Amino acid sequence: MSKLPLSITVATGGHTAALREGKVPIEGVEPNFIEVKPIVGAFRRMVRNVEFDVCELAPTTYMIARALGAPFIALPIFVMRRFHHGGFVVRPDSGIARPKDLEGKRVGVRAYSVTTGVWTRGIFMNEYDMDSSKVSWVVDDEEHVTQMKLPPNVSHAPEGKSLTSMMAAGELQAGFTGNAGIGRAGPPTGDWNARGAATKEDTYPELIQDSAKVEADWYQRTGIYPIHGLITVKTDILKKDPWVAKSLYDAFVEAKQPYIAHLNGTEGDSADEKKYRGLMPLVGDPLPYGLKANMPSIEAMLTYGLQQKLIPKRMALSEVFVDPEKI
Repeated sequence: MSKLPLSITVATGGHTAALREGKVPIEGVEPNFIEVKPIVGAFRRMVRNVEFDVCELAPTTYMIARALGAPFIALPIFVMRRFHHGGFVVRPDSGIARPKDLEGKRVGVRAYSVTTGVWTRGIFMNEYDMDSSKVSWVVDDEEHVTQMKLPPNVSHAPEGKSLTSMMAAGELQAGFTGNAGIGRAGPPTGDWNARGAATKEDTYPELIQDSAKVEADWYQRTGIYPIHGLITVKTDILKKDPWVAKSLYDAFVEAKQPYIAHLNGTEGDSADEKKYRGLMPLVGDPLPYGLKANMPSIEAMLTYGLQQKLIPKRMALSEVFVDPEKI
């Protein structure tokens, strides 16, 4: 029996390597892995042109596209995770001591719908009573989903100015670090045991002090482990061949196992290995797949999307995810 050819793009990582290298087959599927570097380029190609049969997407990009009728749906395969209390800095002269103080201030973020921004705003709104509509969000990049309408309190940086330069000039009072905004302070390592120490590259103080401890406490109280990447499949493929969902899910689960075993050892010191190994004492499996294990995170993602006016209505779980375990 001939196999179903599928074009697949997913970032290379320890937990996906066995798939990409052909060591773990996808039952009934002949995969054509297409490498896109950086993977963010694939996000735009998928949401704008539906270019791949199977594609990794940022969860907030996916949520917005799906709410607008995108012809693809997610599987509960979550290929990137990290916490988001850290990585948000303020100018020392801003008078900002807590998230509530951001109201009335100008805050830089690369794009309004960037996943890091959505998670952190959601935390500030639901844990610290910040009213996001009273914050002036300043962006300097386009949104992946071009049909999305930005809230009225979001504006673009003036031409020729970057968020970094605006922060330095005092035109912004706060912002996200790393690839979510200003580039003058590194993003958190993800290691909740060792994080929080300032480095010589840090220019501005973090708003949430001792963020690793705060994140651990928050996780233990809420069960929310923020999603940063998921796998989507064209809906017309699943309509014709619904078995594809389970084949993909089972293959991703199998491919992850040797990576988790590797993390349980002592070898490997890449940035991702350090991050996920550091998170294991807190979360156990640092890359949990499936709906049941991820419901608090999924529910939070949908709630934050609605609160931040990224989606027009709260979608039912069945509108957002296929449950491969029920096929």
